[in-house]
Amino acid sequence: MSWLGHLKLDYRLDGQRTIAHDLHHGPLRVLQRLYPEGDAVCHHVLVHPPGGVAGGDVLDIDINMAPGSHALITTPGATRFYRSGGELARQSLVASLSEGARLEWLPLETIAYRGCRAENRTRFELGPGAEMIGWDLLALGLPAAGELFDDPAHPGAHYTQCIELPGIWLERGTVRSDDQRLLDSPLGWAGHRVMGTLWFAAGLPLAPNRRNALLETARAVVDGHALQSQAGCTSPHAEVVVLRVLGARVEPVMQLLSAVWAHWREAAWQKAPCPPRVWRT
Repeated sequence: MSWLGHLKLDYRLDGQRTIAHDLHHGPLRVLQRLYPEGDAVCHHVLVHPPGGVAGGDVLDIDINMAPGSHALITTPGATRFYRSGGELARQSLVASLSEGARLEWLPLETIAYRGCRAENRTRFELGPGAEMIGWDLLALGLPAAGELFDDPAHPGAHYTQCIELPGIWLERGTVRSDDQRLLDSPLGWAGHRVMGTLWFAAGLPLAPNRRNALLETARAVVDGHALQSQAGCTSPHAEVVVLRVLGARVEPVMQLLSAVWAHWREAAWQKAPCPPRVWRT
């Protein structure tokens, strides 16, 4: 039986407090609102009780953020796309941010298992003055456990990832388990099986001094890190700054993304980092 899940989240200000209303159908929901850093920022943990996404499953998330609201959304564990018998597994997110809203989209890693057939789409629509920090961390298979994404015994696996800021930035690619040129070429994954992408985006062009500060801050964190030769930060558009990193394991990639996120939060919003508690369990 396939799972069909839909979650709608609406954030708005009630005085100085960001509150949220949620409506869910099927196995997709958020836990209680948390305020570990005061009323201004609502922390939410998104959960999918079945524990994984299999062929035929469809999960949809819609987020609407009213002017001035601020939400941090994460997950308690990895999103797992399991082996499929033929059907495609789909997950999609559409987030609309009104003027002055802030979103931190920080789910834990996504694991594409051998034999999976999956598609993961995210779309962020930012109004004037809206800003966000988001990341995507993709692990192909479980190399440490001998579960290889590119296992010849399980051909046909593929994973499509799409990250879109309409009119600003579009990141779309499909990784196929038999595409060794992409997986092993120095112009592709270079033999690594973990890729992290972190971005800061705004609804209006960033002032040059802010844009440069974000670039310099990220590059300073990358300098001296164990993954420095596999990481780089660029600004492909005046409204977005992007950090990319490749690694052999999830943990060091996540550590680098978390460190840059913490520095960007302070540099851009003058907010001290407040890592969700689920990251420490």
